Amino acid sequence: MPLNIFQDKDGLPRIILTEPKGSSAEDFEKVFHILDFINNLWPSEAVSANILLDLLSTESMLRQVLLYGGQIISWKNHRKEELLFMSSKANKKQHKAIRGGISACLARFGDLSSLEQHGFARNRMWSLDRDPSPLPPLDNQSSVDLILKSTEVDLKTPCSFEFRLRISLNAGKLILIPRVRNTANKAFSFSFTLCNYLSVSDISEVRIEGLETLDYFDNLLNRSRFTEQADALTFDGEMDRVYLHSPTKIAIIDHEKKRTFVLQKKGMPDAVVWNPWGKKAKAIPDLGDDDYKIMMCVNSAAIDTPILLKPSEEWMGYQELSTVSSSYCSGQLDPRKVLYGFH
Repeated sequence: MPLNIFQDKDGLPRIILTEPKGSSAEDFEKVFHILDFINNLWPSEAVSANILLDLLSTESMLRQVLLYGGQIISWKNHRKEELLFMSSKANKKQHKAIRGGISACLARFGDLSSLEQHGFARNRMWSLDRDPSPLPPLDNQSSVDLILKSTEVDLKTPCSFEFRLRISLNAGKLILIPRVRNTANKAFSFSFTLCNYLSVSDISEVRIEGLETLDYFDNLLNRSRFTEQADALTFDGEMDRVYLHSPTKIAIIDHEKKRTFVLQKKGMPDAVVWNPWGKKAKAIPDLGDDDYKIMMCVNSAAIDTPILLKPSEEWMGYQELSTVSSSYCSGQLDPRKVLYGFH
């Protein structure tokens, strides 16, 4: 597994991993030694927390993983086009989650409502997993395994846990497999979200297929429950909804770029759709005033019914993101082809 280390333009440490699939334990032990070296060379916690892992695949796709928050902050296709949105006000030097990319939100343990709004996993320092649990291998897969364990900081939660996250590239797909294990001696429940900030050409030119006829909670109306009446979801103002019992495949169609994101998921029955629109965007400190025009969140989630784990039990989810070139059919994109014709 070839690797390289250097300082980026901001003076932060960066590690390049090329084709990490199938690498030996000795290869990854080198990475662990490098991380120890970085922590000694850059002793500041804020700097160490911003270590970037760059994974390169044979398909020229690039994925950047930030160890702070276990956050994916870049995913590019073979044409070097960025597929994930990153706020124009993003600051990697700040010791907090960055607005953009993909992050895991683990929250609402039991009846405690005092936890951070989007959970605490995105505000903790993750580690490379030295002993990842076995998962079925995928051909031509490049992957990295991260782990977050409960610490004294998390004693306000009624549990002890291990949170593992496998991040993989395979045949143009970005795959995330989150797993949470209960290491306590009593049961606990939690909600979970994979927050996906997607880059789009113009939010007014985007439509979502697969959520029609579903019930949803509207967070802008005190979580009132409605049924989706539109044939496809489009945007002309702020949106913050939780769609219940959503399908395993959702299509996000960008008309202007003639590109469709296909989101497939398992173990996360709900889907969150969010865009702040102009007024709220101006009130969000780490979001540019016009950033709302070129981003949207479509999140895989388990919110309505919390996940319950007994002692030693483990929950596992699955999310797969891919893109396809969209073609027009009678003046509009054919949702049946997008949802059922490519996979």
